[in-house]
Amino acid sequence: MMTPEEENKLIDEAYERLINGYLSSSHRKKVEKIDKAFQFARNAHAGVRRRSGEPYIFHPLAVATIVSQEIGLGSTSICAALLHDVVEDTEYTLEDIKAIFGDELTGEGGEKVGDKIANIVDGLTKISGGIFGDKASAQAENFRKLLMTMSSDIRVVIIKMADRLHNMRTLSVMPPAKQKKITGETMYIYAPLAHRLGLYAIKTELEDLSFKYEHPNTYKNISEAVAASEQKRNDVFTRFSAPIRERLDNEGFTYEFKARVKSCYSIWKKMEKKRIPLEEIYDIYAARIVFECPEGRDENDDCLKIYRMISQLYRTHPERTRNWLIHSKPNGYRALHMTVMGPDGDWIEVQIRSRQMDYNDEHGNAVHWFYKDNNGEIDEDDQFIKWYKEIEDILKNPEPNALDFLDSIKLNLYAREIMVFTPKGDMIQLPKDATVLDLAFTLHSEIGSHCIAGKVNHRLVPLSHKLSSGDQVEILTSQSQNPQPEWTKFVITSKGKRRLNLAFRHIRREAIERGEDQFKKFMAENSVEINNENVARIINYLGVQNKEDLFLKIGTHKVELSPLVIKALKPQSQGLFSKLWRSPFGGGKNNKDTAEGGEDAGTKGEKINKREVYVLKTENGKSNYQLANCCHPLPGDDVVGYIDRNNHVVVHKVDCPTAMKLKSGFGGRLVETQWETSSEKFFASILIEGVDRMGILQEIIYLISTNLSINIRRLNITSNAGVFTCEMDIYVEDVNTVTKMCKRLSKVKGVSKAARMS
Repeated sequence: MMTPEEENKLIDEAYERLINGYLSSSHRKKVEKIDKAFQFARNAHAGVRRRSGEPYIFHPLAVATIVSQEIGLGSTSICAALLHDVVEDTEYTLEDIKAIFGDELTGEGGEKVGDKIANIVDGLTKISGGIFGDKASAQAENFRKLLMTMSSDIRVVIIKMADRLHNMRTLSVMPPAKQKKITGETMYIYAPLAHRLGLYAIKTELEDLSFKYEHPNTYKNISEAVAASEQKRNDVFTRFSAPIRERLDNEGFTYEFKARVKSCYSIWKKMEKKRIPLEEIYDIYAARIVFECPEGRDENDDCLKIYRMISQLYRTHPERTRNWLIHSKPNGYRALHMTVMGPDGDWIEVQIRSRQMDYNDEHGNAVHWFYKDNNGEIDEDDQFIKWYKEIEDILKNPEPNALDFLDSIKLNLYAREIMVFTPKGDMIQLPKDATVLDLAFTLHSEIGSHCIAGKVNHRLVPLSHKLSSGDQVEILTSQSQNPQPEWTKFVITSKGKRRLNLAFRHIRREAIERGEDQFKKFMAENSVEINNENVARIINYLGVQNKEDLFLKIGTHKVELSPLVIKALKPQSQGLFSKLWRSPFGGGKNNKDTAEGGEDAGTKGEKINKREVYVLKTENGKSNYQLANCCHPLPGDDVVGYIDRNNHVVVHKVDCPTAMKLKSGFGGRLVETQWETSSEKFFASILIEGVDRMGILQEIIYLISTNLSINIRRLNITSNAGVFTCEMDIYVEDVNTVTKMCKRLSKVKGVSKAARMS
């Protein structure tokens, strides 16, 4: 254990590194201001320690260093980062922070330095404790606060990103269940938000760190394989880059040419998407050319010139050229990407960009936006501003369900990829796979609600038609058209989903009001009093959920108010109703609770200690857990346990989309789990693809059933043009059995792929 003197020496060294990095930046040097903030924070956090045991001041120092050296913000942001936990964790107030800096003025409209820093700290304090709390309503409200601060000062959100990054870097000291919660919300919101802000390096590291804690063994295998292949990659890159360097030198370019290895998470995502092993991932690195563009020269022209030079040396992939020079990504990213066949027969991606493009990519479009105009004037055409206006629109009309609200926000965090045009030539950006209906709702709620079809490039298409870049689209409407339930299947944009839901809620509200009027009229005509007892009996008799559902079904003509309803209220029916009355909605079980938990709503199992590892076991044919149907986990999978409202542990794979929501929204109900060895069989779904030949199906079935003794419950095979696809459901002991089976199947003559689907 270190002495106080040794700890103070380490703190001083960390602060010196922060200052040295700041002094080497292009910002105006205001070390005195930073020193005031540091000394104040050091005194405020004196004697407080983090979970790791180190003095707490190391955390704000680390966040300030990230803000300064990894993002590129200046003295005001560094001071706010140093002070970001003071108001929440100590006795000091915002007024104390303002007093540190006296009457010194900023260069931002004459505002006092202390006021500006205190406002940023206040914004960070309001969203402290993470975006998410234990209650869904609280998490949505906290996230609204986070986003609303972006309009007043983007630095609040950026410093929050730095805070999250340092917490992820030090996550190993947290208990496993807490790790799952933090990685869940990081992947669900923080990483996409970093992507949208243009903080690509931070987004990549957040994903990689989350992946490391959610899939530790897979992460270890991939990172070791990448390290082992380093020398081979270097040799290939040297051969590949040599002729390109020669051309660039002859043309007089000043440049940096290097290979960047893809992150472990990115490699794993490609493995999962293509259902292939690591050995078959060839493009695990990309080459990047960053050139200096002299003043007065067009950087876009230089990008295209380098593109032409490389095209003359290597064969280009016709479908893998990406031009983000004129129209950048919505997060501000600009570059020219091409993919060429290297000298060793592998496809290699080459990214071409100027030094300024590279700087904006590394430090983030939001930072560029903040610094580009000290007068606070914003370019209305800026993609980042357009995106934020959409976020503001969501904040004004939020989804009533907190997780739906977060989903609608999350959809807006990803970059758009296609551009379409109206008949007048106006360009509109949409996500890939957006449909005609998405465009209609993007234009206006009324256009979407009354849309009947579209004309794409003068050809009539249905509402579900997916649009492509360059399409010219005309929306056809009719006042007799209204939103239909099936529309939810082909609306993918958050704006479309939100506006469609608003339309449904409006239609539902009208139907409920109409049904209530009809109910009151019916009861009055039959001289029956409207009281709680009578309404409850009618609800029970008609088999509806509650009063609102009753009115809705009356208003939409799904139930009929007949004389039988009145008959059910008369005295002779009391014997029946007295039995039903024990459960006001009929039966001994609440249907919803039974569906979710399999037991009565009030039935509670043994108390679960969330601080201990929960052992998943089966005794006498009864399991102490439930497997989620959405992802069908197997023993050996990386899983997380979720304690539902009936106190049952529901097991999900950690990367299951439902689990992602639960981790981010209900972290307090997660429990670390461990499989106990058992003879129980579990469901798994397998996909096999290959070249069709006589007897191949018989060989596959023989291998699985006889050689491996695996029980096949369903098999569906199709063949087209000599290629077959086989889907089968099997019951196995664990994930190792599936892995072994897929490896054996891959060796069968004609089989090109065998992989687990769920």
